[in-house]
Amino acid sequence: MIAVGSDHGGYALKQVVMKHLDSRGEKYFDFGTYSEASCDYPDFGRAVAEAVARGEYQYGIIICGTGIGISITANKVHGIRAALCGDCFSAEATRLHNDANILALGARVVGEGLALKIVDTFLDTPFSNDERHIRRISKIEP
Repeated sequence: MIAVGSDHGGYALKQVVMKHLDSRGEKYFDFGTYSEASCDYPDFGRAVAEAVARGEYQYGIIICGTGIGISITANKVHGIRAALCGDCFSAEATRLHNDANILALGARVVGEGLALKIVDTFLDTPFSNDERHIRRISKIEP
C-alpha cells in the first residue's frame, strides 16, 4: 500500500500519478491536498511520512512544486528516507542503495511522462540488501 500526498503545486501531478497507480493495480491512500487551493506542503509531507514510519504503508509518494520542501519535511520523521528524484537512474539507485521508502517529485520540474517512469522505477526496484548498504543506512539515524 502506498501513501500519497501533495500540496497545491503538486495536486495536478498527484492526480496523474494516482490514475497511473490505479492502472498498475496498486492500492493507495490520498492524504491530500484535495484541490489547487493554496496550502502548506509540510502538512502533507509529514502526514505521509508519519504513516509510512508507523508501518501503515510500505511506500510514500509526495509531490510539491519542486519536491524540495516536501522531501525535507518527510525526512524529519524518524525512519523515513525520502528521495527527491528527477530521473530514473536516481529512483533506481535510491531503492537499491538507500532503501528509500518515500519518493518525492517536483511537479514544476518533471513532466508527467517522466514522472510516471520515475514512479515505476521506484516501485519496481527492490533494495539490494547488500551488507555495505545496510551498514551505510544504519549510520543515517541513531
